[in-house]
Amino acid sequence: MIDLGWTSREVTRDDETVAVVLRRDFPSPVDDVWDALTDPGRLKRWFLPVSGDLRPGGTFATEGGAGGTILTCEKPLLKVTYGDETSIVTVRLTPAGEATTLELTHSVPLAMAQSGAGALWVGPGWDEAFLALELFLTDTEGGVTPEYGRASVAAWVAAIEASGTATAEEIETARQMAVQQYVLPG
Repeated sequence: MIDLGWTSREVTRDDETVAVVLRRDFPSPVDDVWDALTDPGRLKRWFLPVSGDLRPGGTFATEGGAGGTILTCEKPLLKVTYGDETSIVTVRLTPAGEATTLELTHSVPLAMAQSGAGALWVGPGWDEAFLALELFLTDTEGGVTPEYGRASVAAWVAAIEASGTATAEEIETARQMAVQQYVLPG
């Protein structure tokens, strides 16, 4: 199983937004990771099938999931709205020797997230996407297990606590929701 510790997690909050930031090194060159993120044929093999006008200014939809608008799509930067025009996902790739550092930032208005605890609404889902990308790039079998889901939720709780962006009560309420959403019965 892929180690959750290989991904760094951060939660930030200001007067207007809450953001989750994930960073992870993937054992592939930038061109390969970029292609996995932007080629619809490869994207559907590890994330979801995507359709639409896949160019800057175009809109897209994921099968059974959210959609949005492509704001920037020029290697090494991909920036899209996701699910709502105020929900912004930014992906930046940086060479790290033979590997690639992928940094993903997902920011939403504070009114939507309510506090840093809102990170539990999306953080474990991005952990699952990072796992799927790692397995795809390394041609490794595996997937999300109940243990992985529990570990992801716990890692995000720790990141929120470290950020000081939510009360203990807000964190616990969000943790309970995240367990129901991201921890598969097992």
